[in-house]
Amino acid sequence: MAGKKKLCFLSTVEFAVDVFLFNHLKELSKFYKITVITNRKNKSSSTKISKDINVINVNFSRKINLLNDLICLFQLIGIFLKTRFDVVTTITPKAGLLGMLASFLTFIPMRVHCFTGQVWAVKKGLKRIFFKLFDKIINYFSTHNIVDSKSQFSFLLNEKVISKKNSFVFGKGSICGVDLLNFRPNKKARSAVRKKFKIPDSAFIFLFVGRLNKDKGIYDLIDAFKKAKLESAFLMLVGPDEENISIKFQHCKNIFMHDFSASPQNFMASCDLLCLPSYREGFGNVVIEAAAVGVPAMISDIYGLCDAVVPNKTGIVHNVGDINHMVEMLKLMCEDKLLVKNLGNAARIRAKNEFDANLITKHWQSFYKTEISKFN
Repeated sequence: MAGKKKLCFLSTVEFAVDVFLFNHLKELSKFYKITVITNRKNKSSSTKISKDINVINVNFSRKINLLNDLICLFQLIGIFLKTRFDVVTTITPKAGLLGMLASFLTFIPMRVHCFTGQVWAVKKGLKRIFFKLFDKIINYFSTHNIVDSKSQFSFLLNEKVISKKNSFVFGKGSICGVDLLNFRPNKKARSAVRKKFKIPDSAFIFLFVGRLNKDKGIYDLIDAFKKAKLESAFLMLVGPDEENISIKFQHCKNIFMHDFSASPQNFMASCDLLCLPSYREGFGNVVIEAAAVGVPAMISDIYGLCDAVVPNKTGIVHNVGDINHMVEMLKLMCEDKLLVKNLGNAARIRAKNEFDANLITKHWQSFYKTEISKFN
Protein backbone atom coordinates (compact mmCIF):
# COMPACT_ATOMS: atom_id res chain seq x y z
CA MET A 1 0.00 0.00 0.00
CA ALA A 2 3.01 2.29 0.53
CA GLY A 3 3.34 3.14 -3.15
CA LYS A 4 -0.31 3.95 -3.69
CA LYS A 5 -1.65 7.50 -3.83
CA LYS A 6 -3.92 8.37 -0.92
CA LEU A 7 -7.48 9.44 -1.71
CA CYS A 8 -9.91 10.80 0.87
CA PHE A 9 -13.68 11.05 0.36
CA LEU A 10 -15.88 13.23 2.60
CA SER A 11 -19.63 13.10 3.09
CA THR A 12 -21.83 14.56 5.81
CA VAL A 13 -23.80 11.29 5.94
CA GLU A 14 -22.73 7.73 5.29
CA PHE A 15 -25.86 7.18 3.21
CA ALA A 16 -24.47 9.44 0.45
CA VAL A 17 -21.31 7.33 0.25
CA ASP A 18 -23.41 4.17 -0.02
CA VAL A 19 -25.59 5.61 -2.77
CA PHE A 20 -23.12 7.61 -4.86
CA LEU A 21 -19.71 6.01 -4.40
CA PHE A 22 -19.91 2.45 -3.07
CA ASN A 23 -19.19 0.58 -6.32
CA HIS A 24 -16.63 3.12 -7.49
CA LEU A 25 -14.67 3.01 -4.23
CA LYS A 26 -14.38 -0.77 -4.45
CA GLU A 27 -12.71 -0.46 -7.85
CA LEU A 28 -10.62 2.60 -6.96
CA SER A 29 -9.25 0.79 -3.88
CA LYS A 30 -7.39 -1.57 -6.25
CA PHE A 31 -5.23 1.35 -7.36
CA TYR A 32 -5.36 3.83 -4.46
CA LYS A 33 -5.38 3.84 -0.68
CA ILE A 34 -8.92 4.98 0.17
CA THR A 35 -10.15 6.74 3.30
CA VAL A 36 -13.76 7.79 3.87
CA ILE A 37 -14.62 10.49 6.41
CA THR A 38 -18.29 10.64 7.35
CA ASN A 39 -20.73 10.69 10.25
CA ARG A 40 -21.20 7.01 11.00
CA LYS A 41 -23.73 7.81 13.72
CA ASN A 42 -26.07 9.54 11.27
CA LYS A 43 -27.18 6.44 9.40
CA SER A 44 -30.06 6.55 6.94
CA SER A 45 -29.39 3.08 5.56
CA SER A 46 -27.49 -0.09 6.19
CA THR A 47 -23.73 0.40 5.92
CA LYS A 48 -22.11 -0.93 2.77
CA ILE A 49 -18.66 0.65 2.92
CA SER A 50 -16.05 -2.04 2.29
CA LYS A 51 -14.00 -3.17 5.27
CA ASP A 52 -10.93 -2.78 3.06
CA ILE A 53 -11.48 0.98 3.12
CA ASN A 54 -10.40 3.06 6.10
CA VAL A 55 -13.36 4.91 7.64
CA ILE A 56 -13.00 7.85 10.04
CA ASN A 57 -15.99 9.14 11.98
CA VAL A 58 -16.55 12.90 12.24
CA ASN A 59 -19.83 14.08 13.79
CA PHE A 60 -20.97 16.36 10.98
CA SER A 61 -24.40 17.94 11.38
CA ARG A 62 -26.56 18.18 8.28
CA LYS A 63 -27.88 21.63 9.23
CA ILE A 64 -25.84 24.73 10.04
CA ASN A 65 -24.43 24.53 13.57
CA LEU A 66 -21.60 27.03 13.97
CA LEU A 67 -19.98 25.48 17.03
CA ASN A 68 -20.18 21.92 15.74
CA ASP A 69 -19.06 23.01 12.26
CA LEU A 70 -15.96 24.71 13.71
CA ILE A 71 -15.14 21.60 15.74
CA CYS A 72 -15.47 19.45 12.60
CA LEU A 73 -13.29 21.87 10.62
CA PHE A 74 -10.47 21.61 13.18
CA GLN A 75 -10.89 17.83 13.28
CA LEU A 76 -10.45 17.70 9.52
CA ILE A 77 -7.39 19.94 9.66
CA GLY A 78 -5.87 17.57 12.24
CA ILE A 79 -6.65 14.50 10.13
CA PHE A 80 -5.23 16.08 6.98
CA LEU A 81 -2.04 17.16 8.75
CA LYS A 82 -1.56 13.64 10.11
CA THR A 83 -2.35 11.85 6.86
CA ARG A 84 -1.01 13.72 3.88
CA PHE A 85 -3.65 12.82 1.31
CA ASP A 86 -2.91 13.35 -2.37
CA VAL A 87 -6.59 14.04 -3.11
CA VAL A 88 -9.63 15.07 -1.05
CA THR A 89 -13.05 14.61 -2.69
CA THR A 90 -16.31 15.88 -1.15
CA ILE A 91 -19.84 14.92 -2.19
CA THR A 92 -22.29 16.85 0.01
CA PRO A 93 -22.57 20.66 0.52
CA LYS A 94 -21.55 20.80 4.21
CA ALA A 95 -18.70 18.35 3.66
CA GLY A 96 -17.73 20.36 0.59
CA LEU A 97 -17.45 23.63 2.48
CA LEU A 98 -15.53 22.19 5.44
CA GLY A 99 -13.50 19.70 3.40
CA MET A 100 -12.35 22.12 0.72
CA LEU A 101 -11.38 24.76 3.31
CA ALA A 102 -9.50 22.25 5.50
CA SER A 103 -7.68 20.67 2.57
CA PHE A 104 -6.71 24.09 1.21
CA LEU A 105 -5.32 25.17 4.60
CA THR A 106 -3.28 21.96 4.84
CA PHE A 107 -1.88 22.27 1.31
CA ILE A 108 -3.46 19.12 -0.14
CA PRO A 109 -2.62 19.43 -3.84
CA MET A 110 -5.82 18.09 -5.46
CA ARG A 111 -9.18 19.13 -4.03
CA VAL A 112 -12.35 17.86 -5.73
CA HIS A 113 -15.99 18.69 -5.02
CA CYS A 114 -19.04 16.98 -6.54
CA PHE A 115 -22.01 19.23 -7.28
CA THR A 116 -25.18 17.13 -7.06
CA GLY A 117 -27.83 19.84 -6.85
CA GLN A 118 -28.25 23.28 -5.30
CA VAL A 119 -30.41 24.02 -2.26
CA TRP A 120 -30.40 27.70 -3.21
CA ALA A 121 -31.93 27.06 -6.64
CA VAL A 122 -35.43 27.31 -5.13
CA LYS A 123 -34.60 29.95 -2.51
CA LYS A 124 -35.21 33.69 -2.81
CA GLY A 125 -33.71 36.82 -1.32
CA LEU A 126 -31.03 36.57 1.36
CA LYS A 127 -31.31 32.78 1.69
CA ARG A 128 -30.49 32.35 -1.99
CA ILE A 129 -27.53 34.72 -1.74
CA PHE A 130 -26.29 33.04 1.46
CA PHE A 131 -26.40 29.43 0.23
CA LYS A 132 -25.13 30.34 -3.23
CA LEU A 133 -22.13 31.98 -1.56
CA PHE A 134 -21.33 28.63 0.06
CA ASP A 135 -21.04 27.00 -3.37
CA LYS A 136 -18.87 29.85 -4.61
CA ILE A 137 -16.56 29.39 -1.63
CA ILE A 138 -16.35 25.66 -2.31
CA ASN A 139 -15.41 26.37 -5.91
CA TYR A 140 -12.79 28.94 -4.83
CA PHE A 141 -10.94 26.42 -2.64
CA SER A 142 -11.33 23.41 -4.95
CA THR A 143 -9.00 22.54 -7.81
CA HIS A 144 -11.63 20.45 -9.63
CA ASN A 145 -15.43 20.21 -9.75
CA ILE A 146 -17.40 17.19 -10.87
CA VAL A 147 -20.97 18.10 -11.86
CA ASP A 148 -23.49 15.28 -12.22
CA SER A 149 -25.44 16.59 -15.22
CA LYS A 150 -24.79 18.75 -18.26
CA SER A 151 -27.76 21.01 -17.60
CA GLN A 152 -26.60 21.60 -14.01
CA PHE A 153 -23.14 22.38 -15.43
CA SER A 154 -24.68 25.07 -17.66
CA PHE A 155 -26.75 26.40 -14.76
CA LEU A 156 -23.70 26.75 -12.50
CA LEU A 157 -21.71 28.40 -15.29
CA ASN A 158 -24.49 30.92 -15.93
CA GLU A 159 -24.74 31.64 -12.21
CA LYS A 160 -20.94 32.18 -12.15
CA VAL A 161 -20.42 29.50 -9.50
CA ILE A 162 -17.96 27.35 -11.46
CA SER A 163 -15.64 27.79 -14.44
CA LYS A 164 -15.20 25.58 -17.49
CA LYS A 165 -11.48 25.06 -17.04
CA ASN A 166 -11.71 22.99 -13.84
CA SER A 167 -15.20 21.43 -14.05
CA PHE A 168 -16.22 18.05 -15.50
CA VAL A 169 -19.31 15.98 -16.32
CA PHE A 170 -18.91 12.22 -16.69
CA GLY A 171 -20.41 10.98 -19.96
CA LYS A 172 -24.11 11.77 -20.24
CA GLY A 173 -24.32 12.62 -16.54
CA SER A 174 -24.56 10.98 -13.07
CA ILE A 175 -21.66 10.38 -10.70
CA CYS A 176 -22.86 6.91 -9.75
CA GLY A 177 -24.74 5.39 -12.68
CA VAL A 178 -26.93 2.28 -12.36
CA ASP A 179 -26.02 -1.16 -11.07
CA LEU A 180 -27.61 -3.20 -13.86
CA LEU A 181 -27.33 -6.44 -11.87
CA ASN A 182 -29.69 -5.08 -9.20
CA PHE A 183 -31.86 -2.77 -11.30
CA ARG A 184 -33.60 -4.92 -13.90
CA PRO A 185 -37.10 -6.24 -14.64
CA ASN A 186 -38.21 -8.65 -11.93
CA LYS A 187 -41.58 -10.39 -12.13
CA LYS A 188 -41.21 -12.02 -8.71
CA ALA A 189 -40.57 -8.69 -7.04
CA ARG A 190 -43.49 -7.16 -8.91
CA SER A 191 -45.87 -9.82 -7.58
CA ALA A 192 -44.42 -9.79 -4.06
CA VAL A 193 -44.77 -6.03 -3.55
CA ARG A 194 -48.28 -5.94 -4.98
CA LYS A 195 -49.29 -8.86 -2.80
CA LYS A 196 -47.85 -7.16 0.31
CA PHE A 197 -49.92 -4.02 -0.29
CA LYS A 198 -52.94 -5.94 -1.63
CA ILE A 199 -52.77 -4.23 -5.01
CA PRO A 200 -54.26 -6.16 -7.96
CA ASP A 201 -51.84 -7.24 -10.68
CA SER A 202 -53.91 -5.37 -13.27
CA ALA A 203 -53.82 -2.06 -11.35
CA PHE A 204 -51.65 0.84 -12.49
CA ILE A 205 -49.07 1.98 -9.93
CA PHE A 206 -47.45 5.42 -9.88
CA LEU A 207 -44.29 5.41 -7.78
CA PHE A 208 -42.27 8.09 -6.02
CA VAL A 209 -38.88 7.17 -4.50
CA GLY A 210 -36.93 9.70 -2.46
CA ARG A 211 -37.13 12.06 0.50
CA LEU A 212 -40.71 13.16 1.07
CA ASN A 213 -40.57 16.95 1.21
CA LYS A 214 -41.80 20.06 -0.56
CA ASP A 215 -38.74 20.52 -2.80
CA LYS A 216 -39.34 17.07 -4.28
CA GLY A 217 -42.80 18.19 -5.41
CA ILE A 218 -44.48 15.53 -3.29
CA TYR A 219 -47.42 17.78 -2.33
CA ASP A 220 -48.07 18.48 -6.02
CA LEU A 221 -47.99 14.77 -6.85
CA ILE A 222 -50.46 13.86 -4.12
CA ASP A 223 -52.81 16.69 -5.15
CA ALA A 224 -52.60 15.72 -8.83
CA PHE A 225 -53.25 12.04 -8.08
CA LYS A 226 -56.28 12.84 -5.92
CA LYS A 227 -57.60 15.29 -8.53
CA ALA A 228 -57.18 12.75 -11.37
CA LYS A 229 -59.63 10.36 -9.63
CA LEU A 230 -58.21 7.22 -11.22
CA GLU A 231 -60.18 4.38 -9.64
CA SER A 232 -57.91 1.57 -10.84
CA ALA A 233 -54.64 3.32 -10.01
CA PHE A 234 -52.47 3.52 -6.89
CA LEU A 235 -49.78 5.93 -5.74
CA MET A 236 -46.88 4.48 -3.76
CA LEU A 237 -44.48 6.77 -1.88
CA VAL A 238 -41.17 5.24 -0.80
CA GLY A 239 -38.75 7.22 1.36
CA PRO A 240 -38.30 9.01 4.69
CA ASP A 241 -41.22 11.32 5.56
CA GLU A 242 -39.41 14.56 6.42
CA GLU A 243 -42.48 16.79 6.72
CA ASN A 244 -45.24 14.53 8.06
CA ILE A 245 -46.66 14.11 4.57
CA SER A 246 -48.85 11.19 5.64
CA ILE A 247 -51.44 13.57 7.15
CA LYS A 248 -52.22 14.80 3.64
CA PHE A 249 -53.56 11.44 2.43
CA GLN A 250 -54.56 9.59 5.61
CA HIS A 251 -58.09 9.03 4.30
CA CYS A 252 -57.10 8.06 0.76
CA LYS A 253 -57.17 4.27 0.33
CA ASN A 254 -55.25 4.33 -2.97
CA ILE A 255 -52.10 5.96 -1.59
CA PHE A 256 -49.50 3.90 0.26
CA MET A 257 -46.32 4.99 2.00
CA HIS A 258 -43.22 2.97 2.84
CA ASP A 259 -40.21 4.30 4.73
CA PHE A 260 -36.69 4.23 3.31
CA SER A 261 -35.93 0.97 1.49
CA ALA A 262 -32.48 -0.51 0.85
CA SER A 263 -34.04 -2.32 -2.13
CA PRO A 264 -35.87 0.37 -4.16
CA GLN A 265 -35.52 -1.82 -7.26
CA ASN A 266 -38.27 -4.10 -5.90
CA PHE A 267 -40.72 -1.21 -5.70
CA MET A 268 -39.67 -0.06 -9.18
CA ALA A 269 -40.29 -3.56 -10.54
CA SER A 270 -43.81 -3.45 -9.09
CA CYS A 271 -44.82 -0.13 -10.64
CA ASP A 272 -45.75 1.20 -14.08
CA LEU A 273 -44.51 4.80 -13.94
CA LEU A 274 -41.99 6.61 -11.76
CA CYS A 275 -42.96 10.18 -10.80
CA LEU A 276 -40.41 12.81 -9.82
CA PRO A 277 -42.04 16.27 -9.84
CA SER A 278 -39.09 18.02 -8.16
CA TYR A 279 -38.44 21.72 -7.94
CA ARG A 280 -34.68 21.08 -7.84
CA GLU A 281 -32.44 18.14 -8.72
CA GLY A 282 -28.80 17.72 -9.64
CA PHE A 283 -29.54 14.77 -11.91
CA GLY A 284 -32.22 12.44 -10.58
CA ASN A 285 -30.47 9.08 -10.44
CA VAL A 286 -33.69 7.38 -9.36
CA VAL A 287 -35.04 8.06 -12.87
CA ILE A 288 -32.32 6.05 -14.60
CA GLU A 289 -32.56 3.33 -11.95
CA ALA A 290 -36.25 2.92 -12.77
CA ALA A 291 -35.37 3.07 -16.47
CA ALA A 292 -33.00 0.13 -16.01
CA VAL A 293 -35.96 -1.81 -14.56
CA GLY A 294 -37.94 -0.94 -17.69
CA VAL A 295 -40.07 1.76 -16.04
CA PRO A 296 -40.42 5.19 -17.70
CA ALA A 297 -40.65 8.41 -15.73
CA MET A 298 -42.83 11.47 -15.46
CA ILE A 299 -40.63 14.40 -14.42
CA SER A 300 -40.80 18.15 -13.97
CA ASP A 301 -39.12 20.35 -16.56
CA ILE A 302 -36.09 21.50 -14.55
CA TYR A 303 -32.33 21.43 -14.99
CA GLY A 304 -30.75 18.18 -13.85
CA LEU A 305 -33.83 16.06 -14.45
CA CYS A 306 -33.93 16.95 -18.13
CA ASP A 307 -30.70 14.94 -18.59
CA ALA A 308 -32.28 11.79 -17.15
CA VAL A 309 -35.21 11.62 -19.61
CA VAL A 310 -35.56 11.96 -23.37
CA PRO A 311 -39.02 13.61 -23.65
CA ASN A 312 -41.69 11.39 -25.23
CA LYS A 313 -39.10 8.65 -25.82
CA THR A 314 -38.02 7.42 -22.37
CA GLY A 315 -40.53 9.39 -20.32
CA ILE A 316 -42.78 12.43 -20.20
CA VAL A 317 -42.24 15.97 -18.92
CA HIS A 318 -44.65 18.35 -17.21
CA ASN A 319 -44.36 22.01 -16.25
CA VAL A 320 -42.87 22.37 -12.79
CA GLY A 321 -45.54 22.88 -10.12
CA ASP A 322 -48.36 22.64 -12.69
CA ILE A 323 -50.87 20.30 -11.05
CA ASN A 324 -53.39 20.44 -13.92
CA HIS A 325 -50.67 19.45 -16.39
CA MET A 326 -49.69 16.59 -14.09
CA VAL A 327 -53.31 15.40 -13.93
CA GLU A 328 -53.40 15.23 -17.74
CA MET A 329 -50.16 13.22 -17.77
CA LEU A 330 -51.34 10.80 -15.08
CA LYS A 331 -54.56 10.14 -16.97
CA LEU A 332 -52.73 9.67 -20.27
CA MET A 333 -50.32 7.12 -18.81
CA CYS A 334 -53.04 5.20 -17.05
CA GLU A 335 -55.13 4.99 -20.23
CA ASP A 336 -52.38 4.21 -22.76
CA LYS A 337 -50.50 1.16 -21.53
CA LEU A 338 -48.90 0.55 -24.92
CA LEU A 339 -47.30 3.99 -24.75
CA VAL A 340 -46.03 3.22 -21.24
CA LYS A 341 -44.56 -0.07 -22.45
CA ASN A 342 -42.78 1.56 -25.40
CA LEU A 343 -41.40 4.35 -23.21
CA GLY A 344 -40.18 1.77 -20.70
CA ASN A 345 -38.41 -0.32 -23.34
CA ALA A 346 -36.61 2.73 -24.71
CA ALA A 347 -35.72 3.87 -21.19
CA ARG A 348 -34.15 0.51 -20.37
CA ILE A 349 -32.02 0.53 -23.54
CA ARG A 350 -30.78 4.04 -22.78
CA ALA A 351 -29.97 3.18 -19.16
CA LYS A 352 -27.93 0.17 -20.27
CA ASN A 353 -26.08 2.03 -23.02
CA GLU A 354 -25.37 5.34 -21.29
CA PHE A 355 -25.61 4.97 -17.50
CA ASP A 356 -24.15 1.58 -16.61
CA ALA A 357 -22.33 2.00 -13.26
CA ASN A 358 -19.31 0.20 -14.70
CA LEU A 359 -19.05 2.92 -17.34
CA ILE A 360 -19.18 5.65 -14.68
CA THR A 361 -16.51 3.82 -12.66
CA LYS A 362 -14.21 4.03 -15.69
CA HIS A 363 -14.81 7.78 -15.81
CA TRP A 364 -13.80 8.05 -12.13
CA GLN A 365 -10.67 5.98 -12.76
CA SER A 366 -9.70 8.00 -15.81
CA PHE A 367 -10.33 11.28 -13.99
CA TYR A 368 -8.01 10.50 -11.07
CA LYS A 369 -5.35 8.88 -13.24
CA THR A 370 -5.20 11.90 -15.55
CA GLU A 371 -5.53 14.69 -13.00
CA ILE A 372 -3.28 13.27 -10.25
CA SER A 373 -0.43 12.97 -12.76
CA LYS A 374 -0.54 16.74 -13.23
CA PHE A 375 0.56 17.26 -9.62
CA ASN A 376 3.59 14.95 -9.80
